[in-house]
Amino acid sequence: MASPDIVIASAGLVTPVGLSLRETAASARARVARLREIDWRDRRFEPFVVGTVPDDGLPDLAAPLAELPLQTREARMLRLAHVALEEALAPMVETQQRVPLLLGLPEHHTTQPLDPKRFLARLDQQCPGRIYVATSVAAPRGRAAGLMALRQAQRWLATGAHEVVLIGGVDSLVDLYVLGTLDLEQRIRGETVSDGFTPSEGAAFLLLTTAAHARAQRLPTMAPLLAAASGQEEGHLYAEAPYRGDGLAATFAQLFAQAPPPQPVATVYCSFNGERYWAREFGVARTRQAAAFAPEAAMEHPAEVFGDLGAAHGPALLALAAHAMREGYRASPCLVYASSDHADRAAALLARAA
Repeated sequence: MASPDIVIASAGLVTPVGLSLRETAASARARVARLREIDWRDRRFEPFVVGTVPDDGLPDLAAPLAELPLQTREARMLRLAHVALEEALAPMVETQQRVPLLLGLPEHHTTQPLDPKRFLARLDQQCPGRIYVATSVAAPRGRAAGLMALRQAQRWLATGAHEVVLIGGVDSLVDLYVLGTLDLEQRIRGETVSDGFTPSEGAAFLLLTTAAHARAQRLPTMAPLLAAASGQEEGHLYAEAPYRGDGLAATFAQLFAQAPPPQPVATVYCSFNGERYWAREFGVARTRQAAAFAPEAAMEHPAEVFGDLGAAHGPALLALAAHAMREGYRASPCLVYASSDHADRAAALLARAA
C-alpha cells in the first residue's frame, strides 16, 4: 500500500524576535535582529551577547509546577514551550484531542541534565489536556532532533497509529553553566571570538497529519512534507575522528533518493549559526548532490536574527519554511536541514501546497 501524503497543518514558534510564527517570520524576513548584552560575563569579563524572549510575553508556570524546585532553565523551557504549543494546536482547540508529541531537547546540559520523561510529564501539567504523554517521546539530541522526529511521525501516520502528530523542540542556551562551558570552548561570538555563535532560546512545534485527514477535519495545510531523512557525522565537533562532511552529504542523498525534487531545490533553510564549520559541511553536501539544487538557490539562515535556538532550531526552520512558501515569498521546493553539535544530522523536503 502506498504511503499517505503527509502535510504540515499548523505550526507555533516563539523566539527573541517574535511571540508567534507570523511575528518571527516577519522579523526574519526583514532581518530585524534582537540580540543584547546581559549582566553575566565571560572569562574576559565582557558581557555575554544573547537572544532572549521577553519575559512578559510568556505565561507563568502552572500552579502545580510553581511549587516544585525546578531548575531555572527547565522552568524557562516549560514557559517557552507553552506559547508555541498552544499556537500549533490552535486548529484543534475545539476537538479537545490529546496529540502525541515527538520532542527535541538540549544536547548541552546545565549542572543537572533534564530527564526527558519527567519534562514531558511537566509539560503536560503546564499545558493540561493537550499532549498524549503515554506515547510521546523526548530526546536530548540538539538542533537536529526535531527534524529527526519526522521519520517516526511519518511511520505513525502511515500505519494509522495516530491521525495527528506533533513534532517540536525547546531549548534555552541562556544558562550560566552552559554559557560558561561554551565560553571555555571559545565558541561564543564576542570581541575576541569571530568564529562563534550567539546563544539564544525558543520553542517550535508543528502539527502533522495526512492530506486526507486534513480535508476530512477541515484542518489547514501549510505545506506537504515530501521526504525526511537523518544521518550521523563521525567527525562532529566533539569527536576525535577526522571531519569529512559525510554525515550531512549522506543525509541529503537519502532524502533525494526518497523523493527526487519535482524541480531543483530553490530555497534552503539551514542551521548556520556563525561558526565556519557549518558552512564547510554544507559545501561538501551540496557539491555531492549538485544536480538537485538550482544554481541560484536562496540560502536562509535566520540565526543571524534570533541566535542559535539549540534544540528548537530545526523545528523553527521547518515552521519558517512552511510559512514562507504558504505566503509566497520563498520559492518551492524547499530543503530544510539542521546539524547538531554532536553526530546527528537531519533534513526535510517541502513543497508549496497546491
